[in-house]
Amino acid sequence: MNALTPTTRALARSLHLLVAGLLVLAAVRAVADDRPHAPAVVAAAAVVGAVYAVGPALPAVRASRRAAALWLGAVGAVWLVLLALSAEGVWLAFPLYFVQLHLLSRRAGLTAVVATAVAAIAAFSAHQGVFTAATAIGPALGAAVAVAVVWGYQALYRESEQRRRLIEELTVTRADLADVQRAAGVLEERQRLAREIHDTLAQGLSSIQLLLRAAERALPDRPGPATTYVGQARQAALDNLAEARRFVSALSPPALDDTTLADALDRLCATTGDRHRLDVRFRVAGRTRPLSTAQEVALLRVAQSALANTVGHAHATSAAVTLAYLDDAVTLGVTDDGAGFDPGSVPAPGPEGGGFGLAAMRARTHALGGTLTVESAPGRGTALVARLPLVPAPPCAPPRDTDDREAQP
Repeated sequence: MNALTPTTRALARSLHLLVAGLLVLAAVRAVADDRPHAPAVVAAAAVVGAVYAVGPALPAVRASRRAAALWLGAVGAVWLVLLALSAEGVWLAFPLYFVQLHLLSRRAGLTAVVATAVAAIAAFSAHQGVFTAATAIGPALGAAVAVAVVWGYQALYRESEQRRRLIEELTVTRADLADVQRAAGVLEERQRLAREIHDTLAQGLSSIQLLLRAAERALPDRPGPATTYVGQARQAALDNLAEARRFVSALSPPALDDTTLADALDRLCATTGDRHRLDVRFRVAGRTRPLSTAQEVALLRVAQSALANTVGHAHATSAAVTLAYLDDAVTLGVTDDGAGFDPGSVPAPGPEGGGFGLAAMRARTHALGGTLTVESAPGRGTALVARLPLVPAPPCAPPRDTDDREAQP
């Protein structure tokens, strides 16, 4: 059973009032004209009205096509009696068209409308005593208008329902997309914080641990070196406190405050060499080019993480950091003469196995459209190169001349 097309209360009430008014008019005309069958016409009109009133009061008529067909059949039967008694009964055909088309299926409704129109034309012709085109035009034209109006309304309703469902689907899809984007943003922020913590706080704490371990080995025989180690550990703790405060205030790295990337890398190499007795050399190659804050932060973090790996795992005696400006890219190279490793056997990131360093460095460079290359083998040291693309500088911006520079702690 197909669902009925809903109608407004105002439209339904207007239709009911029209039926009641036409029935009253037919009864009044019969009485006013003093027709022989006037009592019968009034009685028939009352029965038609009573049977018609049952339909709106029964929920089954609105819910079931079969119940609606039975009710319309009863209305049609008593209407035919009224139509046989009075020519004014033909007026009821027009509202009946709308009721039939609304409650019945399209095919059944059209059949009922045609049958009602034929009955109206035949009865009216019988009352007139002659059949003419005028007697057929009225009921037929009314039926055509009713079919056009009801079918047009149903088509508009279906289109409106399709648009409503489409809007609901779009609303749900937009909400789902917002949830997905929100989850992706949260995941991306968690990954970013993980990289930041690994490259700063975790590496700093590891450095403090190494310094305190060295101080522990120096005590009590060599209190002087032990005091130096403790002082360096204290400075490392202060540096990491600055990093922690930077996370809270969401500022750029303290190492880049009021300084250039080259100076920050130079200071990083000097600090690493002083703290861990490692020969770390820094060099700038090429003509300096302006970099975005994101690029400077990424290159500084890569250098910090690479040197931390050198100190913690490579057992190297010397390392070199090179910042090179090319025509279309800037590269950061970190090499050491340590024990080396197999890049293919690096453990997956985890709280126990580590492995965050290379993954974080690679994520940083890839996020800025760059690449990270690692070459190493057991016993042959390690060479790491991060490459970031450069945006062409405006023609009016003169490049800054910078000589190659080398610093050694």
